[in-house]
Amino acid sequence: MDKCCVKALVVGKVQGVWYRRATQEQALRHGVTGHARNLPDGRVEVLMCGDREAVKALSEWLWKGPPNARVTHVELEVVEAHDPDTFSTL
Repeated sequence: MDKCCVKALVVGKVQGVWYRRATQEQALRHGVTGHARNLPDGRVEVLMCGDREAVKALSEWLWKGPPNARVTHVELEVVEAHDPDTFSTL
């Protein structure tokens, strides 16, 4: 299995619209571990670790988000691989 970790910074209307919880549900569906957390500036940080194809699929979903989200930008950065046990919302 080809594993990787990617950190995403998601910009737009992404706080107060169940974005983190919906991201967690998608991550668990794809077998991706990591976290989603609100940042003080209104963005959401998402760490995604797992199979490269699963991380890619979740990265693409971040542009959509849950129904009430309005994503305007997603910045992706490949980070050093580490393997969290689960996907959490912080």
